Amino acid sequence: MSNNMKLVDLSHPFGAGCPLWPYFEDVKVERMHYHAKSGVLSQKITTVMHCTTHADSPGHVVEGLRFTHELPLDLYYGTGVVVDIPKNKWELITAADLEKATPKIEKGDIVIVHTGWNRYWGDNKEYFCYSPGLGREAGEWFVAKGVKAVGVDQQALDHPLHTAIGPHGPGPIMPSLSEEYKQMTGRDVLADFPEWEPCHNLLLRNGIMGWENVGGDIAMVVGKRVTIMGLPLRWYMGDGSIVRMAALIDEKDINPVPPRVYKYGVV
Repeated sequence: MSNNMKLVDLSHPFGAGCPLWPYFEDVKVERMHYHAKSGVLSQKITTVMHCTTHADSPGHVVEGLRFTHELPLDLYYGTGVVVDIPKNKWELITAADLEKATPKIEKGDIVIVHTGWNRYWGDNKEYFCYSPGLGREAGEWFVAKGVKAVGVDQQALDHPLHTAIGPHGPGPIMPSLSEEYKQMTGRDVLADFPEWEPCHNLLLRNGIMGWENVGGDIAMVVGKRVTIMGLPLRWYMGDGSIVRMAALIDEKDINPVPPRVYKYGVV
C-alpha cells in the first residue's frame, strides 16, 4: 500500500450494550479469566451476527442458498462508490436517485448508499424504526445494473416498514408504527410496503453481497470512488457476520471532516 493511501473505518463500534435491531437478544460479554484471577484476560461473547456493521449471507433470508463459509472473499472486497442520497423519515431510495447519484454507479461496483441516517445510530427508534431505506424498485435497479455489493448506512437492506418492524414476517414488532404512518401520510402501510424484505431477496438471490449499519467515518469518503472491504468471519453455516469495514483512499482525496466521536464505544 502506498504511503499516501489511507484506510478509513466505516464500522460502528461493537460490544456489550451496543445498539440492536429491535427483536434481538442483548450482546453479552463475560470475563472468563481476568488479571487478578488468572494473570490473563479472556472474554466470552454471546451475540447475533446481525449486529453493528455486518454482512448478510443469502442463507439468512432464502432457504437453500449459500452460507457465509460458501461465499468467496472477493464478494466482500473491490472498487466502489460512496454515493450521497440524503433522505428523511420513511422515504424510499428510488431508481431515479441511484441513476443520478455521483460518482456514477458502474457495473461491477460496490455501492455504499449514504443517506446521513448513520448519525442517529444508537439505542433509539429514530435510527431503527424511522429510517429511510431500499425497496423493490432499488433492488431491481441494482440487479439490472449488475453491481457487486450494496451497503447502507441504515438499519437494514430494506426500509423498516418492509421488515418485521412493520407488519411483515414475525412482525409487527412495533405495532404502533402502522397507525403513525397512516396519520402522517393518509395511506395504509401495506399499500405502500406490501412485501417482506423485497430488496434483501432481490440482492441475495442474485449473488449481490449486502452490508447493513455502515457508519464510522463514512463522511470522510462520501462522494468518492474508493476500494471497499468488509470481511466476514470464516463461519461455517453462518447466516451473516459482523465485519470490520473500511475504505481505501488516497489521503489527498479524503473529505476534510473531523473523525467521528461516538457516545458508545469510546474510552
